Amino acid sequence: MAHQRIRKYNTKDIYPGQALDNDLCMAVRVGNRIWLRGQTGLDLEGLFVGEGDAAAQAENAMACVKILLEEAGSDLSHIVKTTIYLTDRKYREPVYQVVGRWLKGVYPCQTGLIVAGLAKPGMFMEIDVEAVIP
Repeated sequence: MAHQRIRKYNTKDIYPGQALDNDLCMAVRVGNRIWLRGQTGLDLEGLFVGEGDAAAQAENAMACVKILLEEAGSDLSHIVKTTIYLTDRKYREPVYQVVGRWLKGVYPCQTGLIVAGLAKPGMFMEIDVEAVIP
């Protein structure tokens, strides 16, 4: 079975002004496994949502996660692992509250990390998602 690549893009379109030219995609499905690109305050059209608001960025990220999983033939209940990256510990509660609401009853494994920065200034959070369709 071939890998299904969903929403292909090039980094030069997402990050103008940076010397990047990488062919990537938002999601990859192989059999019943799905990996998503890290989701942030960038919506699926490349617009930044939630300037200065970690919870709003998390809300946007989770809405994108839902859409991408559905496009891959899955849904939120199939999430098995998340990794959340925060640029400051103070964003933990607002971000985790949003993610917790979206994943209520799902019980994925989760890792949280504090990092020095993300792809664009003003990004406070990023969530990496893996799912397995039963």
